Amino acid sequence: MKRFTNLGLAAVLSLTANIAVAEEKPTLTVYTYDAFAAEWGPAPAIKTAFEAECNCTLEFVAADSSIGILRKLQLEGDSTEADVALGLDTNLTAEAGATGLFMEHGADLSSLELPIAWEDTTFLPFDYGYFSFVYNSEAVANPPKSFEELAAMDDDFKIVIQDPRSSTPGLGLMLWVKALYGDEAPAIWSKIAPKILTVTKGWSDAYGIFLKGEAEMVLSYTTSPAYHLIAEEDARFKSAGFDEGHYMQVEVASIVQSTDQPVLAKDFMQFILEAGFQGAIPTGNWMYPATGAAGDLPAGYETMHVPSKALLLSGEDVNANRRAWTEEFLEAIGQ
Repeated sequence: MKRFTNLGLAAVLSLTANIAVAEEKPTLTVYTYDAFAAEWGPAPAIKTAFEAECNCTLEFVAADSSIGILRKLQLEGDSTEADVALGLDTNLTAEAGATGLFMEHGADLSSLELPIAWEDTTFLPFDYGYFSFVYNSEAVANPPKSFEELAAMDDDFKIVIQDPRSSTPGLGLMLWVKALYGDEAPAIWSKIAPKILTVTKGWSDAYGIFLKGEAEMVLSYTTSPAYHLIAEEDARFKSAGFDEGHYMQVEVASIVQSTDQPVLAKDFMQFILEAGFQGAIPTGNWMYPATGAAGDLPAGYETMHVPSKALLLSGEDVNANRRAWTEEFLEAIGQ
């Protein structure tokens, strides 16, 4: 009887120890944008893959936009619960770096496969793409092939765009026009303004309006039609190829300086470059992966428009001029 009592006590102690271990499992909190964290985004697959090897809990916290991630961190300061910020891009890295909120990522950059060279030790790329206007080919037979052609469209041809103050695609669009037209950018915007149905805070709202058929085109990415083609088997949606070039976006992640999980955060940064993360990008975030770890791109990607000319302003140039350019843009479109 005593033997069974001891065995029972041992079982209870073992169970208690296991519960204690489970309770002590660390949590890595990642701030990201809503589309990334959504159940149809890449976050669920990434969470499963990372938790399978980290003995931790990976928690994604969604902001309403990419720029919202940075603003949230600036507001919270050292009291933030975030360990990693995921979803800023090259247009924001200079501003983000100047805040002192981020630390070096420690990841090995040798596996990166980007159209541009990358040496930044604070911000780590996880995907890239090109901004573009997406349209329904059954509704729009002859999409514009440049901003000048867009400006010349009838005023009943409507587009939906995003606000550069709150959305990285919106910021990218503003910089796209600026990179092409320089001081003439306001003149182009004033001609395009009558075609703008609305300016939304983020990408999701804009794309939803477009899918309801309320506008002929929406600002998105050259790879957005891949979602419709692969996930929905719908080939109607295309991206409008602009002969003058498309503005490029490289999305990045970085470790928050105040993290209480620096080792786990660095493990996650290295994981970002591996198959468990990169493999979720092409059919989760519908962008190009930053490394070859994802393997071959899914069938259908070969039909996506690849710009013959990629445009990209330096982060420093953007940081120095963004406020003035934003005011210029808003005035030109009458907002």
